[in-house]
Amino acid sequence: MRVFGLIGFPLTHSFSKKYFEEKFQQLNLTEVEYQNFPIKSIPDLKNLIFEHPNLVGLNVTIPHKKSVLSLLDHLSEEAKEIGAVNCIHITSEGLKGYNTDVYGFQMSIKPFIENHYERALILGTGGASLAIAYVLRNWGIQYFHVTRNVSEANQVAYKDLSAESLKHYPLIINTTPLGMSPNIDSLPDLPYEGITTNHFCYDLVYNPAETAFMHASAVRGAKVMNGYKMLELQAERSWQIWNNAL
Repeated sequence: MRVFGLIGFPLTHSFSKKYFEEKFQQLNLTEVEYQNFPIKSIPDLKNLIFEHPNLVGLNVTIPHKKSVLSLLDHLSEEAKEIGAVNCIHITSEGLKGYNTDVYGFQMSIKPFIENHYERALILGTGGASLAIAYVLRNWGIQYFHVTRNVSEANQVAYKDLSAESLKHYPLIINTTPLGMSPNIDSLPDLPYEGITTNHFCYDLVYNPAETAFMHASAVRGAKVMNGYKMLELQAERSWQIWNNAL
């Protein structure tokens, strides 16, 4: 039995488990299973692997995408540059870390990127935001991370954004969990009156299908998209990695 799973905390809403269980069923794979492993602290990963000798691969979610790096033996070039991992392949050579968020985000948003999207705001500074920043850098799109407490040069505080300044950043990506079920009424603290028909507002949250952030942007004419397609794509990339298909 080959075992795959998801680590993070909490894991009250898991896209990955449902997705892979359906995938295994469609492919008629009987000697595989996917489990949720809610671990509070990244050092617990060592015990998890010891207790599950058939474990082959793991997806990684909040809050471990950055802290897990300290336990890995190898990193892909992307993961090394980004400083965050969301996919681990457990091999005889050790733990190998990858970032499939890059592929998922890049391929999901690419068909919608327009020439005037020269500047972007990334809401949040967590592990997922680093993958988004990596893609934008490679595309030559200037960006700032928006956060409550500014600690780095490429960050700006929510309180310092105005409706006028928002007009200069037509691409806005929410990487925070704000608006995720069950807290569907929460949304990033932006001056939404600055959103226009020139904006594209992308939310990594997928549940609900239209988040409060997306709704507040859409009613002002912006194009909007949730993170479901990105999750599907990164999951498929993980499957390829675990099966040495890349």
